[in-house]
Amino acid sequence: MSAGVRHATGQLTIRITACSVRPKLSSVDEASRVSLDRAFAGLEIGSWWRGCVPTLAAVQTTAKIRVLSTIPIEQPIMILNNFIGGKLVPSAGAQSVPVYNPSTGEIIAETPLSTSADVETAVATARNAFADWSRTPAPQRASVMFRYRGLLEREFEQLARLITLENGKTIDEARGDVRRGIEVVEFACGIAHLQKGESLPQVADQIDAVTLREPLGVCAGITPFNFPAMVPMWMYPVAIACGNTFILKPSEKVPQTALRLAELMSEAGLPDGVLNVVNGAAAVVDALCSHRGIAAISFVGSSSIAKHVYRLGTEHGKRVQAAGGAKNVLLVMPDAEPDSTLRAVMGSSFGCAGQRCMAGSVLMAVGKPTADEWRDRVTTAIDDYNVADTSAGDDSDMGPVISAASRDRVQQYLGKAADDGASIACDASSRAPDRGFFVGPALVDQVQPDMSLFRDEIFGPVLSLVRPETLDEAIAMMNSLTFGNGATIFTSSGAAARQFVSEMQAGMIGVNVGVPAPMSLFSFSGWNDSFYGDLHVQGMEGVLFYTRQKCVLSRWDANYVRAMGW
Repeated sequence: MSAGVRHATGQLTIRITACSVRPKLSSVDEASRVSLDRAFAGLEIGSWWRGCVPTLAAVQTTAKIRVLSTIPIEQPIMILNNFIGGKLVPSAGAQSVPVYNPSTGEIIAETPLSTSADVETAVATARNAFADWSRTPAPQRASVMFRYRGLLEREFEQLARLITLENGKTIDEARGDVRRGIEVVEFACGIAHLQKGESLPQVADQIDAVTLREPLGVCAGITPFNFPAMVPMWMYPVAIACGNTFILKPSEKVPQTALRLAELMSEAGLPDGVLNVVNGAAAVVDALCSHRGIAAISFVGSSSIAKHVYRLGTEHGKRVQAAGGAKNVLLVMPDAEPDSTLRAVMGSSFGCAGQRCMAGSVLMAVGKPTADEWRDRVTTAIDDYNVADTSAGDDSDMGPVISAASRDRVQQYLGKAADDGASIACDASSRAPDRGFFVGPALVDQVQPDMSLFRDEIFGPVLSLVRPETLDEAIAMMNSLTFGNGATIFTSSGAAARQFVSEMQAGMIGVNVGVPAPMSLFSFSGWNDSFYGDLHVQGMEGVLFYTRQKCVLSRWDANYVRAMGW
């Protein structure tokens, strides 16, 4: 996983490049050899290294070692690689950005800012691999997916721990992240059935018709920080199972999970070059969207970047599916079952620290008595929330947001709530740890539809309480939003639920379900400013996106006669 590891052993600071756990040390003096041997013994048994650097146990190459300085450092810092052609390779970029443990604010790695040259290398490698992989029979491609699923199960807990370290999720949330990704792999295991075409013999006299679904070529995926495993696995398992090759550009904030997922794919028997990972930031995004050797782009992130990716990709002749942001509403009717609804509201609003495009960030309680009741219920639940360092223990209800910038942005929204005419009913920020990137959770009351708290995607643990008087008024408020990902109604009334499902202008609707995100069998179907493109990720729309149809008409008799101009 790492292009280099800087590690202090006493007064000796070393750089270890592309190393196995116990490298050959023939070029190192005896004193250094002893120090290095002790260092590597620590790497073999240390839980921190086991969680962060699984590659050290996997990559079998000779270490290249040189002394950098005699000033010790307190913590190893990994300088990450790209993964191209089935192996870890250094980026051509000279710059890097830090990867943080959001719970502590400590730097745990460095992501290289790759260049267009890295993209060029990855595209050339993927194009070369496409020739053979696209001709590999579908059952054989499925076999790779079955083996991959087994490896993901084997590494399940380590992957979850790695996500917790670099993303800040609670361990249960991280396990859910991995599990939902595995479900997509399981879906892709059925590719031999999913990719079947259609046929109609004797569509005309002596003519048979058959449709084939063929792969596109090199596809690329650009993924966000909030789901380091699930969102990448929305893309590359389906694309690769369909016979494409793939280049993944993960978020520079959470690159380690993506690299480990790629390594496991290689271990499953995927041929070199079929799956590649290029780390970086905006320059890599633009290079992927504009490269003529890439056929399709999948993106998940903010709406502003989704729009940019869609525009740039389509201008360069690519298929693009670009999922953007959201403002999802939780509507509570007076007849909602209180206890299960509260659990759903808290999980939807504050799960993953509110950093998901299906988070319920607006709570609409119909009628003043209902609104007053739910203000008190949510406030009491927040008071009992344990906001803590997720990398130090497993008992947290909520972890940090991803960065200092995210924390500051959330605090700015809370800071101007009163100026806009709203009131903060509860804010647990004062109970959060001092170090790390913690904020909230918070409930803001008296929010109106013209306020930024109602209209903007905050992407943090802030729940806005809005007080419509009727179901009709609530639906009109919701449909005034520019986004269209999800909306949920909590009710015991079938009539209210039916009206809600019929009239809401959003792609994913929940009835007594806090997070109505579809499982892998169905597509993630955002509308409006929450999605740019036609075919969505996951499900059969994913298969259709990563393939193109060929229609074959054939006849085998010798009696052709021209008819009706044909």
